[in-house]
Amino acid sequence: MGESGARGRGPAKQHRTVSRVTTILETVAADPHGVRLSVLAGALDAPKTSVHGLVKGLVANGYLQEHDGAYLLGPAVGALLASPGAPLVDAARPTMQELRAAFDETVMLATLVGDSVVYLETIESTQLIRYTAPLRKRRPIYPTSTGKCLLAHMAAADREAYLGEHFPDPAERAGVERELGDIVTEEVAYNRGETVPDVSAVASIVLAPRTTASVAIAGPTSRVADQLDEMAAAVRKAAQQITHRLR
Repeated sequence: MGESGARGRGPAKQHRTVSRVTTILETVAADPHGVRLSVLAGALDAPKTSVHGLVKGLVANGYLQEHDGAYLLGPAVGALLASPGAPLVDAARPTMQELRAAFDETVMLATLVGDSVVYLETIESTQLIRYTAPLRKRRPIYPTSTGKCLLAHMAAADREAYLGEHFPDPAERAGVERELGDIVTEEVAYNRGETVPDVSAVASIVLAPRTTASVAIAGPTSRVADQLDEMAAAVRKAAQQITHRLR
């Protein structure tokens, strides 16, 4: 293989300017009332003068707009970046609704965004005490149940890079690797209070052309602990149904 081909291989690396720009956009997207420059500087832990140049560039290109000293998302986000429909969410929603009806616990659909997990859709339990999953916010890959599924099915080089960065202790890493192997074999991943105390979840992988996602069901451990095996079978079947619709 030539040198140019070798350069294209390997896990992606963080880039300071790209990370700053994406943090600005994500911070603004999270607040419909607009975000002031001082807040953006705090989010980036950077001087206002440095952030101001990036913000003005995003305004000039239409990705942000300024109103009364606050910044909001600009028209370019919807006009240029919007996906032509949401086939994954559309394919998953009917099955997610069936899962929620079967157990009346919160059902989530997640995908990888860089080195994070992001929930694309949730259908919440109707019960007063329930798990609420934040939409479109970055969450750690491990130990979320959806993240474990996605990590287990990640490209080998990317998975090795992630494990090497987050699990420097050999014994701990070996335990995570065994867990990921079980997830591939069983097609389900569990989270028993590892992310949020007293909340348990089970997830399964959706693998279709150009699509990798995970569907999960979660609720208070005191209510779902005795149902996790039944939920695992149901969520595995749900993931298979969603995969079939996407093919």
